[in-house]
Amino acid sequence: MDASRREFAKLVTASGIALSLSRLALANEPGFAARETLPGRQRWNPAATGAGRIDGVAKVTGAKLYASDFRAADLPGWPTHTAHAMLIRTANATHIYEGVDLARLSGALKPSVVVTAADLARIGARVPKFYSGDLFCPVGKTPLYLGQPAALLIYESFDNFDQARLAFRNETLLKFGAETGPVVERDYGAFRFTRVAGATPDAPDVYSPVKDGWVSPGFFQEGGGPIWARLPVPTGAAYANAASYGEQIRAELGADTPNLLVLDREFETQSVDPMFLEPECGLAWYDAERKNLELVLGVQSPYDAATSVATLLGNARANVKPAHINAHFAYMGGGFGGRDHTPFPLYVALAAMFLPGRPVRLAQDRYQQFQGGIKRHAFKMRTRIGVDRATGKISAFAADHVLNGGGLANYSASVAAVSANAAIGIYDVPKVDVTTVALHSRGVTAGSMRGYGTLQTMTALEVLIDEAASTLAIDPIEFRRRNALKTGGRTMAGNTYDVVVRTPEILDRLEKHAIWRQRAEEKARGRRPGSVVGTGVACVTKDYGSGADTSLSSVEVDPKGRISIRCDHVEMGNGIGTALANRVAAHLGAVADEVAVAEVDRFAALGLVTSGDPYTMDQATQDAAQRDPRWVPAISSPTSSSIGAHVGTHSASEAARVIFRFGLWPAALELWGLAPTDPRAAKWDAARWEQGRLVMPALRALPLSEIAARAHARKGVTAAMAHSFSRWSWSKATFAIGGQEWTAEIDALAVRKGSGKFVRLDRADVKYPPTVFNRIGTSYTSLCGALVRVEIERDTGALRIDRAYTVLECGRALTPEIVLGQAQGGFAMGFGYALLESLPLYEDGPGNGQWNLGQYLIARGSDLPLQALEIEILPPLPNDPPKGMAEVVMIPIVPALLNAIFDATGRRFHALPVTQQELKGALT
Repeated sequence: MDASRREFAKLVTASGIALSLSRLALANEPGFAARETLPGRQRWNPAATGAGRIDGVAKVTGAKLYASDFRAADLPGWPTHTAHAMLIRTANATHIYEGVDLARLSGALKPSVVVTAADLARIGARVPKFYSGDLFCPVGKTPLYLGQPAALLIYESFDNFDQARLAFRNETLLKFGAETGPVVERDYGAFRFTRVAGATPDAPDVYSPVKDGWVSPGFFQEGGGPIWARLPVPTGAAYANAASYGEQIRAELGADTPNLLVLDREFETQSVDPMFLEPECGLAWYDAERKNLELVLGVQSPYDAATSVATLLGNARANVKPAHINAHFAYMGGGFGGRDHTPFPLYVALAAMFLPGRPVRLAQDRYQQFQGGIKRHAFKMRTRIGVDRATGKISAFAADHVLNGGGLANYSASVAAVSANAAIGIYDVPKVDVTTVALHSRGVTAGSMRGYGTLQTMTALEVLIDEAASTLAIDPIEFRRRNALKTGGRTMAGNTYDVVVRTPEILDRLEKHAIWRQRAEEKARGRRPGSVVGTGVACVTKDYGSGADTSLSSVEVDPKGRISIRCDHVEMGNGIGTALANRVAAHLGAVADEVAVAEVDRFAALGLVTSGDPYTMDQATQDAAQRDPRWVPAISSPTSSSIGAHVGTHSASEAARVIFRFGLWPAALELWGLAPTDPRAAKWDAARWEQGRLVMPALRALPLSEIAARAHARKGVTAAMAHSFSRWSWSKATFAIGGQEWTAEIDALAVRKGSGKFVRLDRADVKYPPTVFNRIGTSYTSLCGALVRVEIERDTGALRIDRAYTVLECGRALTPEIVLGQAQGGFAMGFGYALLESLPLYEDGPGNGQWNLGQYLIARGSDLPLQALEIEILPPLPNDPPKGMAEVVMIPIVPALLNAIFDATGRRFHALPVTQQELKGALT
């Protein structure tokens, strides 16, 4: 396929600024586009591994792929010299900020430009709503949080920049005055999730979030926290009902009932860093003459990054307001949620605007990434569970969660809601009451991170489940089996999953594994003198999808049968390119020759428009908006590894189906000499691809290249682009193609016939998921179970994993290598979270700018069972779609380790991380 780029298409206009968004690749530098486009079948070798990877070779051979790789000289048409910028962040959030000590910036340390809050006010910059809060702390205010930027320094010489970067690491440039104490803000979000099941499994719920709606208390203490009790006021009736049922559940758990085992425990988890390999970085150039701003970024949310920059500068003074923003998106060296809706791109853009004519690079080193990067929320949880002693069945559950959200809201409210909805894990509990609140603090901002709150709440749950089983002398796996939610059962929100729940299979495999069967023998025998052995188990579920997910793709087949795929989702180690190639190959018979990701500019032919908030709009608003055939609830959504296979490949699969049905299949019928009236002509869905050839019984096998040539010659559909939207189920619409109606799980479609241009097709009978589905909380889920055997030295507390086993289900695995890699990486991250990683929240934590890997401990190869980790992937069920699994594989590792530690030491730990010193103390 021709890898050259067309002129960027104008997609949308935000704040009067035209936006273009693209994967980073330009036409007029030989080899550059090829480096940024995955090479498809050129790098496909399934014979070697049984799977094949098209994204691996470029990464491991050091190709120029990532945002941090690029300088201005690499980009055709840019000035060749790169200037450098750095953010000066405050390590003080309890005193009034009095400004930058400019007198100390002399000689090589003196920057060309200093940007402060006053400069942003002067040019008329505004903060996008999601990032509300001062981008730079204004003089005269107490910083909102530790690590809040106070100034941006720009250096035209790298040598001067490098000297300043090292000099400022240990010396403060910022002046402070009177002590005020930390800034107190209202919480970011507070919810109560209460469910009371009906008298029988088939009876409607008495009360549930799906039936009665989500509720927040609406009453707040003086310090900003919520008041959970039902108050005698006429307003807030919806919350009052939840509070009444919730208090009844808690009263039952608090009563002295002999036949009910009640456990009441507190659990605490720590703040940690995503620790992706590539710290945040970006490159920008503002051409003042053309009023054009170019950006090079590596983010999980490309569409948001570009539109947020447009909002930032949309009301700026004329001389600093670009007429056009062209955002290029490169690969990322890891994300784990930490690059989703990060404010970092805003500072990259500002650097260019304040040094017009010169490309400016803003790249954080590891110190700066620790100080300013998004963190995982620290949780404090109190959990109560009631279990019938006679049956071993859970009767009631209550919990209270408090999340430390740090200095900016980010995704804290969403994390609070998701973590609460996950609080009962794999279990069927008829009475549940969970309160959750995300608080502002002066800590570094917390937001999206792998596990998205479910890691914290399910760790606390699985440790509690193990304790309940132990107290009742029931085998831990048997206890889980008795209480597991079955397919068709209701979640904590009151809805049923849209997927088959395969918990029994997971538990069966855990129970039959040698690690579990031999646990008593291994514990009694021990491994070495002076050590103790323990085995732990955990089984969890994790939702995938956000309730407002989108997928944009185009698929093209040229006359020689070469396939090109373009997609708006992002490559960040999740193998999205290979997943796309695999899913499209199922419909078109061959691996793509080109796969380009992180693109949005290629879909102008769809003419998409959007309005409103897909999470909060009511049904009447959606019904009115969808009358416009170009309207969609959202155009493009962020990428997370957990939705790559499910969401990221969906529209490409649907586009490929259109090409096959209306392009390749009619061409094949002509080659076979079958008339449209032949009964076999209607059996297109029975055709199969075998080794690049289309096969039908009693007919000649046709190679893709021959079919594609005929499809082009007869001007059939040879390319399609599609948009799809999911709110816990996919949108559907009907389109007229070649005089026939075609209904698919998409809401926008354009097709190309022969070698012509894309033409948008008007949809009919569009069906969006009802807005009430926003109450569901989750409809898709994957499961994972883990067994861990540990050995702990009595004298030192050193812990070694002797053997481990993980079993998961992910529907149809598009790229088994990626699934295996995610499970291995999830095990390593789980180990680090359970035993090593921890960031203090405040002045002695990363917000002080002094943290690096010298004191932040992460798992190394020597910590992990590199030769003793077994991973099993359940085969898919018939017609199983791809499922998200990248987050669920991490979650059970943490409680399985804690349960193994209890089995070895006899002590239960209720705070993370469990350090070697604590283990030593438990054994002496």
